[in-house]
Amino acid sequence: MRLPSIPNPLDLAALLPRAVELVAGAERLLRDVGGLVSRIEETRQRADALVAAVEITRAAADRAVVDIAAPMDRLVALLDSLEPPLTKLQPTLERLAETTHPSEVDAMVTMVDHLPALVVTFEKELLPVLDTLGTVAPDLHDLLDVSRELNELICNLPGIGRIKRRVEEEQIAEGRA
Repeated sequence: MRLPSIPNPLDLAALLPRAVELVAGAERLLRDVGGLVSRIEETRQRADALVAAVEITRAAADRAVVDIAAPMDRLVALLDSLEPPLTKLQPTLERLAETTHPSEVDAMVTMVDHLPALVVTFEKELLPVLDTLGTVAPDLHDLLDVSRELNELICNLPGIGRIKRRVEEEQIAEGRA
């Protein structure tokens, strides 16, 4: 069995520059690893901040979903109930949109603005008159009867016949007869 050879001091001196070079390389490698570790730490910190921001956004989105749920349910129910009449009205609405001029819309707005005053006038002034129209017809007949009787009495007065003929002649001359 052979014993390992013991290096002599000259062999060690020859290895010294290579050892220095290896130590320098190891130092560079340690610096590079240190820089890499600090960049990894910075990236981890940014990732942690991003995860925290995403968590805040997720929580806000969860709250928004909860907050919008009830109004959304009401809106869906409203749309479901309005769909049949709106579907029926669609051709009419399209025709109305195609044929209505802005001045007509302005006139309708003005009319709607006047409706409260018209209703008050109708209730206070016109309805009472309309209620009494049922009693006006008999009164008009009575008035006509009295007018005929008065006409007959006047015609029997002496000299009225001449006045009547003159009035008729004047009307014929004026073209009203």
